[in-house]
Amino acid sequence: MQIADLFSIPVDWLAGTAVALLSAIAVLIFAFYLSKFLYRTIKNLLPQAPGVDKNFAPLLAQAARYGTIIFGLVTALSFLGVSSASIYAVLGAAGLAVALALQGTLSNIAAGIMLIWLRPISIGEYITGDGVAGVVVEIGLFGTRLRSTSGLYIFTPNTKLWNSAITNHSREPRRRIDVNVNVPDSIDLDKARKTMLKIATSDERVQINPPPTVHVDTFVGDRIILQMRAWVPTPDYLDALRDLTEKAKLAINRMLAGSSEHAEISVADDPHTLKPGEKTPELGH
Repeated sequence: MQIADLFSIPVDWLAGTAVALLSAIAVLIFAFYLSKFLYRTIKNLLPQAPGVDKNFAPLLAQAARYGTIIFGLVTALSFLGVSSASIYAVLGAAGLAVALALQGTLSNIAAGIMLIWLRPISIGEYITGDGVAGVVVEIGLFGTRLRSTSGLYIFTPNTKLWNSAITNHSREPRRRIDVNVNVPDSIDLDKARKTMLKIATSDERVQINPPPTVHVDTFVGDRIILQMRAWVPTPDYLDALRDLTEKAKLAINRMLAGSSEHAEISVADDPHTLKPGEKTPELGH
Protein backbone atom coordinates (compact mmCIF):
# COMPACT_ATOMS: atom_id res chain seq x y z
CA MET A 1 0.00 0.00 0.00
CA GLN A 2 1.37 3.35 -1.01
CA ILE A 3 1.59 6.40 1.25
CA ALA A 4 -1.04 8.18 -0.86
CA ASP A 5 -3.46 5.36 -0.11
CA LEU A 6 -2.87 5.78 3.63
CA PHE A 7 -3.95 9.42 3.41
CA SER A 8 -6.84 8.69 1.09
CA ILE A 9 -8.57 6.41 3.60
CA PRO A 10 -9.24 9.07 6.31
CA VAL A 11 -9.93 11.66 3.62
CA ASP A 12 -12.56 9.42 2.03
CA TRP A 13 -14.05 8.69 5.47
CA LEU A 14 -14.28 12.39 6.28
CA ALA A 15 -15.78 13.13 2.90
CA GLY A 16 -18.44 10.47 3.40
CA THR A 17 -19.28 11.44 6.98
CA ALA A 18 -18.70 15.20 6.81
CA VAL A 19 -22.39 16.04 6.91
CA ALA A 20 -23.06 13.60 9.75
CA LEU A 21 -20.00 14.82 11.69
CA LEU A 22 -20.95 18.46 11.30
CA SER A 23 -24.52 17.63 12.32
CA ALA A 24 -23.25 15.84 15.44
CA ILE A 25 -21.05 18.79 16.39
CA ALA A 26 -23.93 21.20 15.81
CA VAL A 27 -26.21 19.08 18.02
CA LEU A 28 -23.62 19.02 20.82
CA ILE A 29 -23.14 22.79 20.66
CA PHE A 30 -26.89 23.37 20.57
CA ALA A 31 -27.45 20.98 23.50
CA PHE A 32 -24.74 22.72 25.54
CA TYR A 33 -26.24 26.18 25.12
CA LEU A 34 -29.79 24.88 25.48
CA SER A 35 -28.86 23.24 28.79
CA LYS A 36 -27.47 26.54 30.10
CA PHE A 37 -30.57 28.40 28.91
CA LEU A 38 -32.94 25.90 30.54
CA TYR A 39 -30.93 25.99 33.77
CA ARG A 40 -31.10 29.79 34.04
CA THR A 41 -34.73 29.97 32.93
CA ILE A 42 -36.02 27.35 35.36
CA LYS A 43 -33.95 28.66 38.25
CA ASN A 44 -35.01 32.28 37.75
CA LEU A 45 -38.60 32.03 36.49
CA LEU A 46 -39.99 28.94 38.25
CA PRO A 47 -39.98 30.54 41.74
CA GLN A 48 -42.10 33.40 40.33
CA ALA A 49 -44.85 31.07 39.13
CA PRO A 50 -47.92 31.09 41.42
CA GLY A 51 -48.35 27.99 43.56
CA VAL A 52 -44.84 26.64 42.87
CA ASP A 53 -42.46 25.95 45.74
CA LYS A 54 -39.28 27.94 45.17
CA ASN A 55 -37.21 25.09 46.65
CA PHE A 56 -37.89 22.94 43.58
CA ALA A 57 -36.23 25.37 41.18
CA PRO A 58 -32.51 24.56 41.76
CA LEU A 59 -33.04 20.79 41.66
CA LEU A 60 -35.24 20.87 38.55
CA ALA A 61 -32.83 23.28 36.86
CA GLN A 62 -29.89 20.94 37.43
CA ALA A 63 -31.88 17.89 36.30
CA ALA A 64 -32.93 19.70 33.10
CA ARG A 65 -29.35 20.75 32.42
CA TYR A 66 -27.82 17.29 32.77
CA GLY A 67 -30.74 15.63 30.96
CA THR A 68 -30.37 17.96 27.97
CA ILE A 69 -26.64 17.28 27.73
CA ILE A 70 -27.16 13.51 27.83
CA PHE A 71 -29.92 13.67 25.22
CA GLY A 72 -27.71 15.81 22.99
CA LEU A 73 -24.83 13.35 23.32
CA VAL A 74 -27.07 10.40 22.38
CA THR A 75 -28.48 12.31 19.39
CA ALA A 76 -25.00 13.29 18.19
CA LEU A 77 -23.80 9.68 18.30
CA SER A 78 -26.88 8.55 16.40
CA PHE A 79 -25.95 10.97 13.58
CA LEU A 80 -22.62 9.15 13.35
CA GLY A 81 -24.38 5.85 12.79
CA VAL A 82 -24.37 4.51 16.33
CA SER A 83 -27.64 2.79 17.19
CA SER A 84 -29.68 4.58 19.82
CA ALA A 85 -30.57 1.24 21.41
CA SER A 86 -26.87 0.42 21.74
CA ILE A 87 -26.18 3.81 23.24
CA TYR A 88 -28.92 3.43 25.85
CA ALA A 89 -27.71 -0.10 26.62
CA VAL A 90 -24.18 1.20 27.20
CA LEU A 91 -25.51 4.09 29.28
CA GLY A 92 -27.56 1.65 31.34
CA ALA A 93 -24.55 -0.57 32.00
CA ALA A 94 -22.37 2.44 32.72
CA GLY A 95 -25.08 3.84 34.97
CA LEU A 96 -25.16 0.63 36.97
CA ALA A 97 -21.38 0.67 37.36
CA VAL A 98 -21.43 4.33 38.38
CA ALA A 99 -24.29 3.67 40.80
CA LEU A 100 -22.26 0.98 42.55
CA ALA A 101 -19.14 3.14 42.63
CA LEU A 102 -20.89 6.34 43.67
CA GLN A 103 -23.52 5.16 46.12
CA GLY A 104 -22.87 8.18 48.31
CA THR A 105 -23.51 10.57 45.42
CA LEU A 106 -26.80 8.87 44.57
CA SER A 107 -27.74 9.02 48.25
CA ASN A 108 -27.26 12.78 48.07
CA ILE A 109 -29.69 12.96 45.15
CA ALA A 110 -32.27 10.93 47.07
CA ALA A 111 -31.71 13.05 50.19
CA GLY A 112 -32.11 16.25 48.17
CA ILE A 113 -35.42 15.03 46.77
CA MET A 114 -36.65 14.15 50.26
CA LEU A 115 -35.54 17.51 51.68
CA ILE A 116 -37.56 19.29 49.01
CA TRP A 117 -40.52 16.91 49.26
CA LEU A 118 -40.90 17.01 53.06
CA ARG A 119 -39.59 20.59 53.35
CA PRO A 120 -37.94 20.62 56.79
CA ILE A 121 -35.86 23.50 55.40
CA SER A 122 -36.56 26.21 52.86
CA ILE A 123 -34.60 28.86 51.01
CA GLY A 124 -34.08 31.91 53.21
CA GLU A 125 -34.42 30.05 56.52
CA TYR A 126 -31.69 29.81 59.14
CA ILE A 127 -30.93 26.22 60.13
CA THR A 128 -28.44 24.22 62.17
CA GLY A 129 -27.71 20.54 61.69
CA ASP A 130 -24.79 18.12 62.08
CA GLY A 131 -22.08 20.72 62.45
CA VAL A 132 -23.32 23.22 59.85
CA ALA A 133 -25.31 26.40 60.36
CA GLY A 134 -26.45 29.17 58.06
CA VAL A 135 -29.17 30.63 55.88
CA VAL A 136 -30.32 28.24 53.16
CA VAL A 137 -29.39 29.65 49.75
CA GLU A 138 -30.03 26.64 47.51
CA ILE A 139 -31.09 22.99 47.81
CA GLY A 140 -29.34 21.35 44.87
CA LEU A 141 -29.22 17.92 43.31
CA PHE A 142 -26.15 16.82 45.28
CA GLY A 143 -25.77 19.31 48.12
CA THR A 144 -27.25 22.25 49.98
CA ARG A 145 -25.66 25.68 49.87
CA LEU A 146 -25.74 27.84 53.01
CA ARG A 147 -24.47 31.29 53.98
CA SER A 148 -23.16 31.79 57.49
CA THR A 149 -23.97 34.88 59.58
CA SER A 150 -20.44 36.14 58.84
CA GLY A 151 -21.01 35.79 55.10
CA LEU A 152 -19.08 32.56 54.56
CA TYR A 153 -19.99 30.12 51.77
CA ILE A 154 -21.01 26.70 53.13
CA PHE A 155 -21.68 23.65 50.97
CA THR A 156 -22.83 20.45 52.64
CA PRO A 157 -23.92 17.12 51.10
CA ASN A 158 -27.65 16.56 51.27
CA THR A 159 -27.19 13.33 53.24
CA LYS A 160 -25.42 15.25 56.02
CA LEU A 161 -28.61 17.19 56.66
CA TRP A 162 -31.07 14.42 55.90
CA ASN A 163 -29.38 11.96 58.31
CA SER A 164 -29.21 14.44 61.20
CA ALA A 165 -31.55 16.42 63.39
CA ILE A 166 -32.28 19.80 61.80
CA THR A 167 -33.14 22.83 63.88
CA ASN A 168 -35.00 25.46 61.87
CA HIS A 169 -34.74 28.84 63.58
CA SER A 170 -37.04 30.60 61.12
CA ARG A 171 -39.97 28.24 60.60
CA GLU A 172 -42.12 28.95 63.68
CA PRO A 173 -43.98 32.28 63.70
CA ARG A 174 -42.78 33.27 67.19
CA ARG A 175 -39.81 32.74 69.49
CA ARG A 176 -39.33 32.99 73.24
CA ILE A 177 -36.74 35.34 74.68
CA ASP A 178 -35.03 34.32 77.92
CA VAL A 179 -32.92 36.95 79.73
CA ASN A 180 -31.12 36.12 82.98
CA VAL A 181 -30.40 38.95 85.44
CA ASN A 182 -27.99 38.15 88.29
CA VAL A 183 -28.86 40.36 91.28
CA PRO A 184 -27.89 40.41 94.99
CA ASP A 185 -30.20 38.47 97.31
CA SER A 186 -30.83 41.68 99.26
CA ILE A 187 -32.76 43.22 96.37
CA ASP A 188 -36.49 43.88 96.60
CA LEU A 189 -37.68 40.94 94.46
CA ASP A 190 -41.20 42.23 94.02
CA LYS A 191 -39.96 45.61 92.81
CA ALA A 192 -37.37 44.00 90.53
CA ARG A 193 -40.01 41.69 89.05
CA LYS A 194 -42.40 44.57 88.39
CA THR A 195 -39.59 46.62 86.84
CA MET A 196 -38.65 43.85 84.42
CA LEU A 197 -42.27 43.09 83.56
CA LYS A 198 -42.85 46.76 82.77
CA ILE A 199 -39.92 46.67 80.36
CA ALA A 200 -41.37 43.62 78.59
CA THR A 201 -44.98 44.80 78.43
CA SER A 202 -43.99 48.25 77.15
CA ASP A 203 -42.28 46.71 74.10
CA GLU A 204 -44.69 46.49 71.14
CA ARG A 205 -42.96 43.36 69.83
CA VAL A 206 -43.71 41.35 72.96
CA GLN A 207 -46.90 39.33 72.58
CA ILE A 208 -49.59 39.43 75.25
CA ASN A 209 -50.55 35.77 74.81
CA PRO A 210 -48.80 34.14 76.49
CA PRO A 211 -47.92 37.12 78.67
CA PRO A 212 -44.31 37.84 79.67
CA THR A 213 -43.16 36.49 83.03
CA VAL A 214 -40.33 37.09 85.50
CA HIS A 215 -39.36 34.41 88.02
CA VAL A 216 -36.51 33.35 90.25
CA ASP A 217 -34.53 30.84 88.20
CA THR A 218 -31.85 29.82 90.69
CA PHE A 219 -29.59 30.89 93.57
CA VAL A 220 -25.81 31.27 93.24
CA GLY A 221 -24.20 32.01 96.61
CA ASP A 222 -25.48 35.39 97.76
CA ARG A 223 -26.85 36.15 94.29
CA ILE A 224 -30.24 35.47 92.74
CA ILE A 225 -30.86 34.88 89.04
CA LEU A 226 -34.10 36.39 87.79
CA GLN A 227 -35.25 35.18 84.41
CA MET A 228 -37.47 37.23 82.12
CA ARG A 229 -39.41 35.32 79.46
CA ALA A 230 -41.26 36.96 76.59
CA TRP A 231 -42.61 35.78 73.25
CA VAL A 232 -41.95 37.83 70.11
CA PRO A 233 -42.44 37.31 66.34
CA THR A 234 -39.54 35.34 64.89
CA PRO A 235 -38.38 38.13 62.50
CA ASP A 236 -38.08 40.47 65.52
CA TYR A 237 -36.29 37.95 67.74
CA LEU A 238 -32.74 39.25 67.64
CA ASP A 239 -33.55 42.97 67.85
CA ALA A 240 -36.02 42.41 70.68
CA LEU A 241 -33.53 40.23 72.53
CA ARG A 242 -30.85 42.91 72.38
CA ASP A 243 -33.21 45.71 73.41
CA LEU A 244 -34.80 43.87 76.34
CA THR A 245 -31.42 42.67 77.59
CA GLU A 246 -30.01 46.20 77.61
CA LYS A 247 -33.11 47.75 79.19
CA ALA A 248 -33.24 45.10 81.93
CA LYS A 249 -29.59 45.70 82.77
CA LEU A 250 -30.02 49.49 83.00
CA ALA A 251 -33.29 49.29 84.98
CA ILE A 252 -31.92 46.96 87.64
CA ASN A 253 -28.74 49.02 87.96
CA ARG A 254 -30.90 52.10 88.59
CA MET A 255 -32.62 50.17 91.38
CA LEU A 256 -29.24 49.39 92.89
CA ALA A 257 -27.90 52.94 92.52
CA GLY A 258 -26.20 54.15 95.67
CA SER A 259 -25.09 50.69 96.74
CA SER A 260 -21.95 48.75 95.90
CA GLU A 261 -24.00 46.09 94.14
CA HIS A 262 -24.78 45.88 90.45
CA ALA A 263 -26.65 43.61 88.09
CA GLU A 264 -24.93 40.98 85.99
CA ILE A 265 -26.91 40.01 82.95
CA SER A 266 -26.73 37.24 80.38
CA VAL A 267 -28.88 35.59 77.75
CA ALA A 268 -30.12 32.17 78.78
CA ASP A 269 -28.72 29.19 76.91
CA ASP A 270 -30.85 28.20 73.94
CA PRO A 271 -31.45 24.42 74.08
CA HIS A 272 -32.22 24.35 70.35
CA THR A 273 -28.94 25.64 69.00
CA LEU A 274 -25.96 23.79 67.57
CA LYS A 275 -23.99 23.59 70.82
CA PRO A 276 -24.89 24.18 74.48
CA GLY A 277 -24.48 27.84 75.29
CA GLU A 278 -24.45 29.01 71.68
CA LYS A 279 -26.80 31.88 71.04
CA THR A 280 -29.23 32.03 68.17
CA PRO A 281 -27.57 34.06 65.36
CA GLU A 282 -29.04 36.80 63.27
CA LEU A 283 -31.98 35.54 61.27
CA GLY A 284 -32.47 36.42 57.63
CA HIS A 285 -29.01 37.97 57.15
